[in-house]
Amino acid sequence: MKGRWVLAAIAAAFLAMSTASADQLLIETIQKDGTMQRPERGMTMERVREAFGTPQTRQGAVGEPPITRWQYESFTVYFEHDRVIHAVARR
Repeated sequence: MKGRWVLAAIAAAFLAMSTASADQLLIETIQKDGTMQRPERGMTMERVREAFGTPQTRQGAVGEPPITRWQYESFTVYFEHDRVIHAVARR
């Protein structure tokens, strides 16, 4: 019985380490992409269109509050109502 607890503890430790590594890789990717110009939080749809042009694709509003997604060649923009809430690099 004690052996099972030891194995469970070891498995939990490995799981925690792998999650930490994934978080670190994501942070490194975001930092490397920091030079890419993307819309800033709070920008309006109109301002994004003026600054970055027409998106390649648009997904209509979904949910409440309504979330809309615009995809450009190198990034995706998420809007709540008509304001940017997040812009992420595309891979």
